[in-house]
Order: sequence, then structure tokens, then C-alpha cells
Amino acid sequence: MDMDIREIARRAKVSTATVSRAINRIPTVDPQLAKRVWKVVDELGYYPNTQARALVSGKSRIFGLVVSEITNPFFPEIVQTFENLAVQHNYEILLTSTIHDPKRMESSVRRMIERRVDGVAILTFGMEDSLIEHLRFRKVPLVFVDVGPDVPGVSNIRVNYQNGIRQAVQHLAALRHTRIAFVTGPLHLKSALARRDAFKTAMEEIGLPVAPEQIVVGDHTMEGGMRALDLISVRDCPTAVLCSNDMTAIGLMREAYDQGINIPHDLSVVGFDDIRLSEFMIPPLTTVQMSQTELAQIAFKALMNEVDGESPAQGKSEYELNTHLVLRRSTALAPGHDGRLKPLMVSGAGRGLSSPYRARRRKGMKPLA
Repeated sequence: MDMDIREIARRAKVSTATVSRAINRIPTVDPQLAKRVWKVVDELGYYPNTQARALVSGKSRIFGLVVSEITNPFFPEIVQTFENLAVQHNYEILLTSTIHDPKRMESSVRRMIERRVDGVAILTFGMEDSLIEHLRFRKVPLVFVDVGPDVPGVSNIRVNYQNGIRQAVQHLAALRHTRIAFVTGPLHLKSALARRDAFKTAMEEIGLPVAPEQIVVGDHTMEGGMRALDLISVRDCPTAVLCSNDMTAIGLMREAYDQGINIPHDLSVVGFDDIRLSEFMIPPLTTVQMSQTELAQIAFKALMNEVDGESPAQGKSEYELNTHLVLRRSTALAPGHDGRLKPLMVSGAGRGLSSPYRARRRKGMKPLA
């Protein structure tokens, strides 16, 4: 490495110390000198030793990014945005997915700490308290969603679930839906509990009671959404359902298609997340947007603030991510209020002959009001 630096210094007509500071992007280097150094670096095709640079600067210029499941359409946009910001700021990212396995998460974060990352964004929407305790003593800046402890060096992104879910419930109520079901996510996730509680609060605010049978426990997967349709149908036969995430809503819509249930005229459906796939569903899915791009931007900014020493010395840094309703075409007036009382024409052999929606139509009864 010394020979390389000496050659660069000779060609750029600067000292080896200037070359070292320029390569390590020390801000006190004269811009014109730094430009000459980087011109020679490019001509020689020289690649600095990142480990040596980290020893000089005290920074690895690597951020860790932990997500739950890279195959879930919610996360790729987060990863892409985070990486774009990293490139703009001359950082690399070390990416890992936990697949909802706490042991895998712990080993992943330990590996990142061993690589001396400058900070870790843990965007998994679920975290074991014991792991938080383990990590916070490592003095590596951390960013969590919803669950960060109140200690220095830890930033927390609070998602305002209530705003978007309140808008969704009020939208359905304006369409004269009074029996609204909710499909939760896994109840061990604090984010899933927060969404369920936001739904209950929003219903209470407009005077609609929430019976236990109106809430079905899901798992945030499309398969879970398919199973949820039968559960909500036999319990209360709601005219609308709000899902804890878009994957659940998409699975529910797929099962509704097989059962000959028309969305939105038999059943209105609302998702949560606003993944890109939601606007390409048939019909396009009305959903509560939790911007993945904004989430990644906030997480990256939080880490940069910690690295640059711009966070408060006492207590953790708090950031808020708001949510809001995105109207598409998977919601409509409740049956009995929209003038659409003629029998639904169903093509193909659906599997849901026992569905209460189709059973009412076979008996010549009016759809439930």
C-alpha cells in the first residue's frame, strides 16, 4: 500500500500525507489537491484498502441494514432507497434478512459489529427485548421501528398507524359499512398490535362496536389472507374488511375471486402498506400508505445524524413516519345502499359454495345491508 501511495503522491505532486487524507476523505484537504489525487487514483486504477482506511479515519463507511424478509414486496424498495442514499454519501451497506428468526437476527447483527459498521438500521417491525439489551451496550448507533429503548445512540422511528387507519375506517363508514372486520398480523409483533389497536380506537371514535368475532388473527402472508376470508365470512359476514398489510389483503382478494365474491360490491377491502403491487390488483387496492421510501430515508438520516454527532446527547432520537389512506377501487357503498341488488354472475366453478355471500344470492335474499 505504501508504494501505491508514494506513486500517487509523486504523480500528483503532493505529499503522501495529503494522499492519505484525500483517499480517506478528510474534509480539511484542499479541494484542488484532492481533485489531483483522485485523478491519479483513477489513472492508476488504484483501490484503497478499506480496512486500512477505517483504521486511519476511525470509520468503516459501512452501514448495516436488517430487514425481515427480502422476498416480501414491502422491503425491496426500502433496500433500494437505502442503498441509493448510501452511494450518494460514499457508504456501503451490509444487508441481511432475518426471515423472522431471532437467532438469525442476533448472529447477523453480531457479524455486522465484527465488521465495524458505523451503524445498523433494523427495519424488521419486531425485535426481542433481550436482543435490544445485548446490542445497546456495543455502542454502535442503531435505528429501530417502534421498539427502540430510551438510551443514547439509539434512534426510533415511530409510525403513526392511527392516522391512516382512522381515515380508512371513516372512509368505510361514509360508504355505510357498519360491520367492518379486521385481519391482524402476528400478535407477537408490536407493529401488528399497534395496527389492531388503532382499528379498535377508530371504530370507537365513530360509535361502531367491535365484537371479538370481527377481529381475525392473520400472519401477514397472502396464504394467511386466503384463510382469513373464510373465518370472517362464517363469523359475522361483514360488508368490509381492513387488513393489517397488503399481502393479507391480496390473498383475501384472491380467495374472494375463487369463491365468486365480488369486490367491492359484495365486500369492500382495504390493505395497509401500499406496496407497488397493490395498484395493479383487479380491482386496484385501496390501502393505507406507509411509505417505504420515506422509511428508508428517515432510517438513513438517523444513522448519519448519529455518526456526525448531530443527535441529542441525552436520550434517544425520535422520528415519526405518518400514514394516510390511498383511495382506489376495492371499496364501494355497502350492499343494499348502492342499487346493485341483481344476482352476481360468476364464471367458472368457485370453491366457496358454502360462502354466506353466495348462499344468500342462491336463496334469492337481498345482500346484507
